[in-house]
Amino acid sequence: MDKRLLDILCCPVSKTPVRPLGRHELDVLNEAIAAGQVDSVAGAGVRERITEALITTDRKVIYRVEDGIPVMLPEEGIGTAQLTAFPPAP
Repeated sequence: MDKRLLDILCCPVSKTPVRPLGRHELDVLNEAIAAGQVDSVAGAGVRERITEALITTDRKVIYRVEDGIPVMLPEEGIGTAQLTAFPPAP
């Protein structure tokens, strides 16, 4: 993802900056998706594997990136509180 774009992106609700989701974090997310344990903020089940995503720096919300375009819609966010195996902050 373009560094300049990443520098200006933030959560549309909290205005918290975002960073790319790390490989291990992405693996944990996709395992939970495969197990049917992930819902969007709007309550819709997330069923498709995510290949790239952004996470708020406070680690509360994940936004998927599709074809290089961040999907920063509030209702499309994925709350990390539902991910019991989500890795702790480094």
